[in-house]
Amino acid sequence: MKYNNIREEELKNRVANDVFWNFDCSSIIGYVDFCVKLKSENDSLYEEQFLLWAEAKKNIADMNNSISQLVLTIGKARTFDKYLPPPFLGAFDYEKISFVPYNEVADIFYLNDFNWNVAPSDYSTKEFKLVHDKVSLILEGNSYTFDYENDEKQLQKFIRLNFLEGKFGVSKIKIDKNNFMVIYNKWVNEVKDSILVNWDKAKTNGIIDGDFYLADILSENNKTIKDKLYVILNINKYELDRKIDESGFDSIKSVGFRDGQKAHTQFWNKYQRPPIKEYWEYIVSRRDLLVPQDIRERKGSFYTPQIWVELSQKYITDVLGEDWQDEYYVWDCAAGTGNLLAGLTNKYNIWASTLDKQDVDVMHDRIDNGANLLKSHVFQFDFLNDDFTELPEGLQEIINDPEKRKKLVVYINPPYAEAGSYGHESKVGVSKDTKINKKYSNLIGQAINELFIQFFIRIYSELKGVYLCEFSKTKFIQGGNFYKFREIFKTDFKKGFIVPAKTFDNVKGIFPIGFLIFDTSTEKRIDEYEVEIFESNSEFKGMKRLYTYDNEKGKINDWLKKYYDKSNEKIGILHNNKNDFQTSSQVRITIEDNKDHTTPITVFNLVQMCMYLTLRHIIEATWINDRDQFLYPNDKWEKDIEFQNDCLAFTLFDSQNRITSWEGTNHWIPFSEEEVGAKDKFESSFMSDFIRGRIKVDDSEEIFGVKREAKELEFSEEARNVFDAGRELWRYYHSREFDVLFGGKEEVEKGVKKGEMKPCDGVYNVNASLYDIREYFQGRSASGRMKSSSEDKEYMRLIKELRERLKDLGRKLEPKVYEYGFLRK
Repeated sequence: MKYNNIREEELKNRVANDVFWNFDCSSIIGYVDFCVKLKSENDSLYEEQFLLWAEAKKNIADMNNSISQLVLTIGKARTFDKYLPPPFLGAFDYEKISFVPYNEVADIFYLNDFNWNVAPSDYSTKEFKLVHDKVSLILEGNSYTFDYENDEKQLQKFIRLNFLEGKFGVSKIKIDKNNFMVIYNKWVNEVKDSILVNWDKAKTNGIIDGDFYLADILSENNKTIKDKLYVILNINKYELDRKIDESGFDSIKSVGFRDGQKAHTQFWNKYQRPPIKEYWEYIVSRRDLLVPQDIRERKGSFYTPQIWVELSQKYITDVLGEDWQDEYYVWDCAAGTGNLLAGLTNKYNIWASTLDKQDVDVMHDRIDNGANLLKSHVFQFDFLNDDFTELPEGLQEIINDPEKRKKLVVYINPPYAEAGSYGHESKVGVSKDTKINKKYSNLIGQAINELFIQFFIRIYSELKGVYLCEFSKTKFIQGGNFYKFREIFKTDFKKGFIVPAKTFDNVKGIFPIGFLIFDTSTEKRIDEYEVEIFESNSEFKGMKRLYTYDNEKGKINDWLKKYYDKSNEKIGILHNNKNDFQTSSQVRITIEDNKDHTTPITVFNLVQMCMYLTLRHIIEATWINDRDQFLYPNDKWEKDIEFQNDCLAFTLFDSQNRITSWEGTNHWIPFSEEEVGAKDKFESSFMSDFIRGRIKVDDSEEIFGVKREAKELEFSEEARNVFDAGRELWRYYHSREFDVLFGGKEEVEKGVKKGEMKPCDGVYNVNASLYDIREYFQGRSASGRMKSSSEDKEYMRLIKELRERLKDLGRKLEPKVYEYGFLRK
């Protein structure tokens, strides 16, 4: 190995000297390990022209992990806002080096719901997994990894072709598809306010700053050279292609600068305009990235990944036949900039409409550059407000003829925005005031809050007979709020698939997006949909059943209500929330009650509450099962005492258990003082007494109808293994040396409440729960979150053993979840 057995700093120096000798590797920016930029004779260059940001690892490393960590590092520090990003991100160890084109991962930095507070080095977070999936797919399909020794020539050729070797003394920054978004952010800060526009008023009229930016970058000598743009730069003013009343402009057709164009001139002196022509189409087609998020969601301007566009068209072919494009008409009534129609061949049968004229202009421009559409078939139309009499004559003929209408395919990826959330407007202007909302809200109830449902109900009710081929969330199939909609929307489901929502730009959450094909000419009640599953890399993962649950006895929370007990002494609080996997992470047990979806736990409902928590946690929540509902079970579980006891065991050691003795008396210690070597007497021995049958619950039959004998509980072998692993962890904790002993509990509690100390600050707590023990060893970060690991190796060994045994128990219990009807397969 070329660089084996050297320190990381030396490794970086050697790679700089041996691999990037012709470049400048001296810069250090933020928390990026290694940077490469062009050498320049001008140290006062406006911007540093970086070519590579890389993660360095002195030991053999998984390049997917390392580059994913780098992406999270850059995103957390927002390095891409402070410096122009390079063409490549990368990673290297002492054996090899890998590269990933920056533009392939740039979308991640603009996700709205992404938690950038996670530790980049924590490979267990869902954020890391999201980035890792994307990076793995890129590296898997391209030759971007090189061994220093075996691939030396290929590596040097790659650098020579991609890093512009030998180009020194750069005077202006070139604009490309990697950096046009970053330059836009800088333009907003430095130029936008100098333009004579009232941006708030302009926004309400559909004018966005991004159109002015496009006019700027696609210009030469301050004259826009690309036509069909919504705004044109003409020397010292911007010109618009239509009259806009009260939009905030000083004049109707043009607008100038507040400062005599000073800020504009200073800004563009730094950058070389226009970019090379091969980037024009890409930059204009990604105008959606320049649209404010609230406008983007209202218009539905989500960019359907080409991988799913191609797959959806294959599915349509499977349903309608090889010649469907010649035999059927296609209308995308939420077309955006038209990328869903890419790959279709018969332009005479394709129609595309969109809410905004700017998007029509973009599509017309794409037609001029080879897009297979007809300009006369691409038009502005507000599907949720406009009347069908405003459609082009040719399309009206199709929808007004029942036989032709049966040959119409409505092919859409409509917007996913939602208006109402707990009775409130969640997004200004979203869905509340559309004509379709007013027309159908009484008919389908709360479902009308979803924009995509408004599309569906109009298509179903007013275009009866068409084929609806649509991308959407699957909650209209599974969600309780959509019952009235399902009672109306009775169609023949033909075929479909689901994919991760994270593969769509700026779609929030970890859930499935489905592509489903319906024949609306046939009325058919469907209670079960079978769809195919595809992962982010298009890998087929099998079949999935989606249920409406309309014929079920109820949901799991309806079952839980049978066991509410507010009349007896509580030993804890169950936080139960909603019925789907999406909210399972919020199911936990605490001592304090915040009154939000909570249920008291007493000796009489202890077993049922533990069953509830266990059922919600033993099966991992994924994007595939995100909308699946937990149901009202059959009564077979009542006779399975081992199952009930094992659920108690799982609950006691579940990592989602949030019981902490700092909130009150801890009744949940499953061991005696002697078993774990406690230094004092426990405040409560309830749980160990309950397990040993020392607590009588003879009247439970009268309360809940399930009788349990007062005798020592019997557990499965898997549950006993969990107890053994837990006991060792408790023993290790109680064997430690502590700075503050239990005798000072009151003083410690006061200190904790005042914020002067934390429970993990060397404080011995004889009543420590599992959560307290984890907090003691793992500590907390500056943000207040419990850290994911500890420097104590013995603790890490013990907690790992406990988690493994708990997984074994979960695998044993999982089949019972389906057998007893808590979930459907």
